[in-house]
Amino acid sequence: MSESCRIDVWLWRARFFKSRSLAAAFVESGRVRLTHNGVQSRLDKPSRSVHPGDDLLFPLTGRLIALRVAALGERRGPAEEARTLFTVVSPSGDVES
Repeated sequence: MSESCRIDVWLWRARFFKSRSLAAAFVESGRVRLTHNGVQSRLDKPSRSVHPGDDLLFPLTGRLIALRVAALGERRGPAEEARTLFTVVSPSGDVES
């Protein structure tokens, strides 16, 4: 079985939200889209899992965030550690440097 992580925990570890409860409320609002194995779905439960290689798309602070999950992380660490959990993806699906 491949490793996975709850979406609310991952968003919190990656420092997109200051608390796990804020991340969970954001997911419950239905604003996060997940692409897993080529199938896109709208997430509405914070218990849904993400895996390395999954793509996420969501609006945040007036911008549309498109990223690929690179790692799941073990904890909510400093910002430098959080940036290693994802790579930014352009709208065409190419990874940006």
